[in-house]
Amino acid sequence: MKRTLNGKGGIRVRNIRLIARLDIKAPNLIKGVRLEGLRVLGDPKAFATRYYEAGVDEIIYMDIVASLYERNSLGDLLTRTARDVFIPITVGGGVRSIDDVRALLRAGADKVAINTAAVRQPELISEVASRFGSQCMVLSIEAKSAGPGKWEAYTDNGRERTGLDVLEWVKRGCELGAGEILLTSVDREGTRKGFDVELLKAVAEVATCPVIASGGMGTLDHMRDALDEGGVDAIAMADVLHYDRLSLREIRAAATDAGYVLRQDVGAAT
Repeated sequence: MKRTLNGKGGIRVRNIRLIARLDIKAPNLIKGVRLEGLRVLGDPKAFATRYYEAGVDEIIYMDIVASLYERNSLGDLLTRTARDVFIPITVGGGVRSIDDVRALLRAGADKVAINTAAVRQPELISEVASRFGSQCMVLSIEAKSAGPGKWEAYTDNGRERTGLDVLEWVKRGCELGAGEILLTSVDREGTRKGFDVELLKAVAEVATCPVIASGGMGTLDHMRDALDEGGVDAIAMADVLHYDRLSLREIRAAATDAGYVLRQDVGAAT
């Protein structure tokens, strides 16, 4: 088991999660590079069910066109998925109010990921955490490099600048009550060139809540780098799963062999 110093001279076991990320342009699962050049892949519910049965720990559904319509349109998909998938499901995209959060939770979500609305109204983070618990409130951050050791937070699939420094925004988001950070490197997303480990490490050092790394995984070594060097708590994967570049069996085995502890008895994992 992977053990790291806990800051008090002792050690702690590193528990990590493997998460399948599915970007949706209703009604289809899509995939792009750097959040652009989208390609239709098929029925997202079928993919989610397959990943659940293969042993993934969690699912993320992200409505990537929600900002165009100012609402999340995944309610029906979420309800259908929740009937057959019995692991935590996070839903993001177009979540702008407490009513939106409530509707998604009723449809079957366990957590909501909020980006644009949190940037515009940071107090929404605290309100969601207070009403539904901090474990429900995932702060989604799309990060782009802004120079050596600096990153800016973006919205609208990496198109709109916010002027927010990612590290300062992470610290503030955690202070406001976010229970988790979904950190997407726009520069690496869909490239299969590996996670931005420097970004992950910088964020993990200032975050007081768990960090999910998203964007760039192409090999098992990329996962190990994100965990060992980046210090994140979870790995979100899309391309490597959607195109069958790696199986969840291989990914889980590599994480276990590296000494990490995975959620046990998930789905129909064998």
